[in-house]
Amino acid sequence: MIFNIITIFPQIFESYFNVAMIKRAQLKKIIQVKITDLRHYADNKYQSVDDTPYGGGAGMVLKIEPIYKALKSIKRKKKSRVILFSARGKTLAQKDLQRLKKYDQLIMICGRYEGVDNRVAEHLADEEISIGNYVLTGGEIPAMILVDGITRLLPGVLGNLESPKDESFTKEDELEYPQYTKPEKFKTWKVPEVLLSGHHGKIKEWREKQKKRKP
Repeated sequence: MIFNIITIFPQIFESYFNVAMIKRAQLKKIIQVKITDLRHYADNKYQSVDDTPYGGGAGMVLKIEPIYKALKSIKRKKKSRVILFSARGKTLAQKDLQRLKKYDQLIMICGRYEGVDNRVAEHLADEEISIGNYVLTGGEIPAMILVDGITRLLPGVLGNLESPKDESFTKEDELEYPQYTKPEKFKTWKVPEVLLSGHHGKIKEWREKQKKRKP
């Protein structure tokens, strides 16, 4: 899987993609993360990639021309998809991660400022994605979330093959069951007795009950 990220702040990703699971997945060549600096495709000496909005209004809007050029510069796999992070997009859910992991390449466009020229959504992106009903300063954090969420679903990334099957949201309206570890008792707080019983049937039954979503 190749993740291409188009951004005006490539340095944001340096630390996150070079530790833990994401780093291991890259070393195993399960994924590749490629960052494209949008400013390299500016058509002026100031490397400006934004301008004032037509019709007036506060803030600046990312221009379509540099985004178009950046997309054209990326070598495309046969099974690829272009994603624009936008508050207008569909809210990301676990089922979307399951769907998107089937692609060979995801190209992500990170918005900034007041947004992106809407012609990008209309003509260049395959879909718009939001990560929730709140406002962020840009699409870089959503890009990290998408890369993380998909990478952990890919074969060979997690050590325990069963892990993704039992996690929260794998089935609609279900959460992962509560987890406990040593010590058995801390202050007056004890691990549920059923988990200490060694009775696998009862443990499984308890976990299934706990997985139901809380109201």
